[in-house]
Amino acid sequence: MFKGSITALITPFKDGLIDEPAFQSFVDWQIKQGSHGLVPCGTTGESPTLSHQEHNRVVQLCVEAAAGRVPVIAGAGSNSTMEAVALTRHAEQAGADAVLVVTPYYNKPTQEGLYRHYQAINDATGLPILIYNIPGRSSVDMSVETMARLAKLPHIVGVKDATADLLRPVRTRAACGADFCQLSGEDGTALAFLAQGGVGCISVTANIVPRLSALLQEHWAAGDLTAARALQDQLAALNDVLFIETNPGPVKYAASMLGKCRADLRLPLVLPSDAHQLEIRARLEGLGLLSE
Repeated sequence: MFKGSITALITPFKDGLIDEPAFQSFVDWQIKQGSHGLVPCGTTGESPTLSHQEHNRVVQLCVEAAAGRVPVIAGAGSNSTMEAVALTRHAEQAGADAVLVVTPYYNKPTQEGLYRHYQAINDATGLPILIYNIPGRSSVDMSVETMARLAKLPHIVGVKDATADLLRPVRTRAACGADFCQLSGEDGTALAFLAQGGVGCISVTANIVPRLSALLQEHWAAGDLTAARALQDQLAALNDVLFIETNPGPVKYAASMLGKCRADLRLPLVLPSDAHQLEIRARLEGLGLLSE
């Protein structure tokens, strides 16, 4: 199904609008650097501040630039089931390979409400659906039992698990089966998640070091734990600094330092503080990513 290093893409802006050339160039660079998949319009892509028209346009741009070279898993989440269904249907029409649907935020549904939300999306599409479980942002945590119920539906194929609970993938595997696609949603747990039964990571860090992020996954798949662990150690400090403030502020700033886009964010997000910008620069320099 889906595996390896899958980048949760930033959305470049210029003069308040989506910078379409920069975005498509970034998608092409990601693929050439070895990323195994792409997620447009997730949290890292500032989806909460995109209009519906912009959201759909970013998905279209990503599908177009990827040109079938790697899977495109379009963000299609909302705390409105009708809106999530509409975003999912558009992603299918645009040619996306799957959708990533976050647990509804703010309105705090019960486990039954979560089940019915995803059931409605399942019934509205032929695309594979990945559940995005991130209780730290959505304030609801989908239980393993609810996920097991959903795994029985034809289009619910896996989960992006951003709980940072490394017992969760073991329990999910037992409840949902070995074929249920489990992807880490936390860069810091990428390797440990693989050891617990996962098959990849939907990564923020891969925006900055796509090749290294992909190599970590490839070393694990090849059985070279020593090389995978060495990359994990190399990337640990970068993982930390990219979350030194609210994502995607730090990663957007880091990408701007690499010349991939402007550092523009949409309010209420702002650039990292001056002190944190210096820390980000230091980590990039430590990895040899900045030219003199």
